[in-house]
Amino acid sequence: MIQLFASRFAKLYFSTVVIIIIAMYFGSRFFTHIDLALYGYMVGTFVFIGGLFYRFIAWAERPPTKLIIKKGIRLLFRKSTPKTSLEHLATYRFIWNRGFYRWTQHVLLGWGCIISAFVTFPLVFGWMYFTMEDNKTYTVVGFGINLMKIDAEGWIAFLFFNALNITAFMVIAGVCMALYRRIGHMQARAEQSFVYDFLPLYLLLFISITGLMLTGSNIFLHGWGHPVITVIHQWSVIITLIYIPFGKLAHIPFRPMSVLAKNYREHYAEEQMKACKVCGAGFVSLEQSNDVIQVLNNNQLSFDMKEGFNLAELCLPCKRKYRMSRFTGIQTHELRVKEANQNAKG
Repeated sequence: MIQLFASRFAKLYFSTVVIIIIAMYFGSRFFTHIDLALYGYMVGTFVFIGGLFYRFIAWAERPPTKLIIKKGIRLLFRKSTPKTSLEHLATYRFIWNRGFYRWTQHVLLGWGCIISAFVTFPLVFGWMYFTMEDNKTYTVVGFGINLMKIDAEGWIAFLFFNALNITAFMVIAGVCMALYRRIGHMQARAEQSFVYDFLPLYLLLFISITGLMLTGSNIFLHGWGHPVITVIHQWSVIITLIYIPFGKLAHIPFRPMSVLAKNYREHYAEEQMKACKVCGAGFVSLEQSNDVIQVLNNNQLSFDMKEGFNLAELCLPCKRKYRMSRFTGIQTHELRVKEANQNAKG
């Protein structure tokens, strides 16, 4: 079985595709409820999964990432894990400290994309669909099981049928907030590039607008232009799905890994902190400091200084001052001078 696949990536991708096809077979009642109009999304999703696995494996095989994931999984059942997961994956509280504006922007973008995925993928793979028994009642079917009956004119049906319209407005609002900040904020403008930072936002904006145009065509234009808009919207979604693993939007599916990283930092910080070799202040856990030095040594990167310490054993302020001393020849890292706040206004 080990020799059956060319690589770990090939084995993981093949297994995932087989599992999805089996789930499609049973979820769509033996392929009887596969919507061929969504075939393009299905192909794009399989390409997206392949790209995502390739990017994740390449990232996870890096020595620092591999170490944090390995130790983070061991700490997955910490008492703080539910709270950490809620703050990092649901409420985005870690962004709250950056300001209400940026928090709102991330909530709209994050949950707009997540809800859209939860609605789109089950429909594409036939895991969820609707059947009509009479003119006023729909049956919601999930994985071949009749889940509930809803009134075609009720508010539940309204939410079901307009979920993607609602998320489209969420994404449009979030994208506009992000564009406003990045265009108007001088520091953000200096740090952004069009391809990496702006193009993903424009893709999300285009998908949302063309999706709303489909609804507008049905309601206001009696279906005029619907076939053309459908093709444009479908291609925009497929291109974005293929692009996601290789661009900035990859942090959306990678976000759960932040829970492992925080568990790693918190757990070992509770055990023992590492004191800076210059100022004596605790700046990271002893475990993390040792791991950094170990990873560097394993990659034949030695940062042992002539003063008798490793560069990884200095806190950030002392590290910056030590680098200055290497250029000036003055032992600036030994000066007990507090750094000015670089983010101060005025």
